[in-house]
Amino acid sequence: MTKQVLPLIEKIPQTILGFLESSPSCWSSSLSKTTQAHARILKSGAQNDGYISAKLIASYSNYSCFDDANLILQSIPDPNVYTFSSLIYALTKAKLYSQSLGVFSRMFSRGLIPDTHVLPNLFKVCAELSAFRAGKQIHCVACALGLDGDGFVQGSLFHMYMRCGKMGDARKVFDRMYNRDVVTCSALLCGYARKGCLEEVVRVLSEMESSGIEPNIVSWNGILSGFNRSGYHKEAMVMFQKMHHLGFLPDEIAVSSVLPSVGDSERLDIGRQIHGYAIKQGLLKDKCVISAMIDMYGKSGHVYGIIELFEQFELMETGVCNACITGLSRNGLVDKALEMFALFKEQKMELNVVSWTSIIAGCAQNGKDIETLELFREMQVAGVKPNRVTIPSMLPACGNIAALVHGRSAHGFAVRVHLLDDVHVGSALIDMYAKCGRINMSQVVFDMMPTRNLVCWNSLMSGYSMHGKAKEVMSIFESLVRTRLKPDFISFTSLLSACSQVGLTDEGWKYFGMMTEEYGIKPRLEHYSCMVSLLGRAGKLQEAYDLVKEMPLEPDSCVWGALLNSCRLQNNVDLAEIAAEKLFGLEPENPGSYVLLSNIYAAKGMWAEVDSIRNKMESLGLKKNPGCSWIQVKNKVYTLLAGDKSHPQIDQITEKMDEISKEMRRAGHLPNLDFALQDVEEQEQEQALWGHSEKLAVVFGLLNTPDGTPLQVIKNLRICGDCHSVIKFISGYAGREIFVRDTNRFHHFKDGVCSCGDFW
Repeated sequence: MTKQVLPLIEKIPQTILGFLESSPSCWSSSLSKTTQAHARILKSGAQNDGYISAKLIASYSNYSCFDDANLILQSIPDPNVYTFSSLIYALTKAKLYSQSLGVFSRMFSRGLIPDTHVLPNLFKVCAELSAFRAGKQIHCVACALGLDGDGFVQGSLFHMYMRCGKMGDARKVFDRMYNRDVVTCSALLCGYARKGCLEEVVRVLSEMESSGIEPNIVSWNGILSGFNRSGYHKEAMVMFQKMHHLGFLPDEIAVSSVLPSVGDSERLDIGRQIHGYAIKQGLLKDKCVISAMIDMYGKSGHVYGIIELFEQFELMETGVCNACITGLSRNGLVDKALEMFALFKEQKMELNVVSWTSIIAGCAQNGKDIETLELFREMQVAGVKPNRVTIPSMLPACGNIAALVHGRSAHGFAVRVHLLDDVHVGSALIDMYAKCGRINMSQVVFDMMPTRNLVCWNSLMSGYSMHGKAKEVMSIFESLVRTRLKPDFISFTSLLSACSQVGLTDEGWKYFGMMTEEYGIKPRLEHYSCMVSLLGRAGKLQEAYDLVKEMPLEPDSCVWGALLNSCRLQNNVDLAEIAAEKLFGLEPENPGSYVLLSNIYAAKGMWAEVDSIRNKMESLGLKKNPGCSWIQVKNKVYTLLAGDKSHPQIDQITEKMDEISKEMRRAGHLPNLDFALQDVEEQEQEQALWGHSEKLAVVFGLLNTPDGTPLQVIKNLRICGDCHSVIKFISGYAGREIFVRDTNRFHHFKDGVCSCGDFW
């Protein structure tokens, strides 16, 4: 073939041949020269020569003209390995890995054998695609051809198995390698560290010592980083100590890599030692070390360390500031974090998406819901685009205070920037809509998710449970078990809670037993709490108390609280006193337990015992948590407190309440004075009932929204029976849908009926 083409090549001008022979860097001068050269080659009839075609393919590929390069390859009647390898190399270099693998498939189907130049490119492609099966097959081809002993082939094959996480295969290749060096050994060490294989890491280090290969700082940093990123914190700390013991001085990267593990393990003692080492070695000049140190102190609960470091260095760097905000928020000092964030803004610091997300998450996690929504708005005004972490961080705040408008806005943003395929965003939206009373929208979001993990299923089950829809929860659970996902303890918490909401004792016992028998999940305290609540609400108080006494775990405040609340529903003073005494011992500073027992006494007319409880609270310096409700009107969230007479619209609210009260009396509805819980005259009791925060919020909503607008109210305490009756009446009288979420569940009032069926 070469002899036949040689006369044709001689017809090609030397300038064209010189151009093709030149280095690829010269080709960038002009694509037109490549097309001119191609035209002259076609005219001369030399286009079928493998060498010339390969050069043309490489030239076109340099301009990303891969279609032209592929056409040249397809036009050659008898292509060789060299022409194919030219396009494979170009596509791999351009990161078009799937196309590169496709060209190799065509080459192999023609019976052409890959050589030691093609194989490393193919293994690189498989590594980038994590195409383990394809890589394994090509490895078999290399073995059959006897090319697996080549140094370049072995190196690329080793890294392919490493990238695919196949440490066993990588180790076999490593053991056959003739030219092992510190780079290859470091890669193997890092791979084992990522898998948490401490013994293997120690073994490789020992083999390196026997072979005369000394690990360098990169080797140690790879080990520390691998263990830390994979969550093997103890192993990271062990290797850091071993590194130091062997005489290696950890650098900035080593210290920054091990500190997160120290923080996650809450080993403040080790953290302080590393802090001292960093001071001696002058490593605190590095911003990454300072950030990691602040993060470690935050995770270890040492707030003073955070503030001291920040004030000592006054390094106004974004990463350091982000670590400060996160550390302070994590330890409940969100006000200090907000103060620091305001300082950063004043000093015109370049706050990135992590900065904004950190302070938004901090506020949301510490109950500052309104501040969370305001910061989310400010973030967008500042031109910082929220990401797939920001949205799930702020959505809980929308759910907590029923800020449905803000939640819908965040949902719209997630749609526009294509974040709905993220399971964390989807789960947060499901939870938000459920807490805002729109469980139907939770279902819509769930149905539209392309992929769902267990968190998504649990969020939907929890939402339906919150709304008292036990049948739907059980149906979703049945769908869940038909998938490959396995229910966890959270799944069963939602199931048992749903059964408790509607009094399904038989079903509750069924799922309680199923946890252990079918899924090997030992019941936790929250499961026992649900069962106690279920039995107590169904009137089986003695059975509930027996369950508490037979628990293999020590009952906590949730379990005793469930029993005490059940005693409130059933007016059982004797068991209430037993549960209350346990709660007083577990949570002596929680006023809720005292108030609940006092209410039980008041409902029975035991006013001397009521006074005794109140005196005890006074002596302990405890005050009853005031009833508080939130309602969103015209994109703004309003807070109303029980008995608050300072509200700007209190006169209008009182007037509207009088109107509703008169209408209720005409319809034969009388106030339920059992919930007044005060030893005063009947008129005063009635007035006290009308001062409950949920009634104030509903009436405020009636006054400030157009007729027919649904109202959404969040209550910080359990709704009382009288408020429940009044809001049922209002829903029919005013023709409004009213959603009320208390600490127990959701109540959906419509046309004078509540979704709970008066069982809550």
